[in-house]
Amino acid sequence: MTWPTFRRLKPHDAQDFPSPVSSEGALVLLWDLEQVEAYRSGQPQPALPAGDDDADLLDRREAAFVLDVKPRSIDSYKTDASLADHVVVVAGVEHWPRSVLRAYGAARGTMAAPSGRPTGSGDMVPRDLLPGLIAELLDADPAVTAAHAVDALGIATPTAQKHLQQERATRIAARMRTEGIDAEEAADRLGYPPAVRRIAVRAAQGLYDNH
Repeated sequence: MTWPTFRRLKPHDAQDFPSPVSSEGALVLLWDLEQVEAYRSGQPQPALPAGDDDADLLDRREAAFVLDVKPRSIDSYKTDASLADHVVVVAGVEHWPRSVLRAYGAARGTMAAPSGRPTGSGDMVPRDLLPGLIAELLDADPAVTAAHAVDALGIATPTAQKHLQQERATRIAARMRTEGIDAEEAADRLGYPPAVRRIAVRAAQGLYDNH
């Protein structure tokens, strides 16, 4: 079915539809392909693998659980090359292999989470929460605008523009490293419209060149 039809009918709300495999509370819901295909065909749904596997791909909430930190800390850690080089983007959502996270956790030692507030962020969102909230807005809508971030988070426009550009640049650079593509193609694959990506593409190129 088309995307508008899917959004109108919401088949995933049916009682017997497979449960999402995304983490609890995620804004972008993900499902197992084999389970959805079985549901569509009226066949018994295959069971998901039991237990943890080193190859499991984990989103930021799950990564935070593995590292025993708050999800907002992942927004700082993910720029480290040992994580950035292994990021896997699924439906616009960043994931990392469990084995990579375990290795990072074993090697990182003590790392403090960011604290305080950025200049111009306003009083509604503490600084340490802002990167994660911006990341979730982008997960839900790659074309999200600064105006929407201002309305949704109660932050100043310059702050919204800065953090959206930084997060887009980080994701573009990660795609460039993992997929061997240029910044413009990475921005296309991430779904960033031309109107909001010019500065992010330039910043991403700088991140990539300095890696």
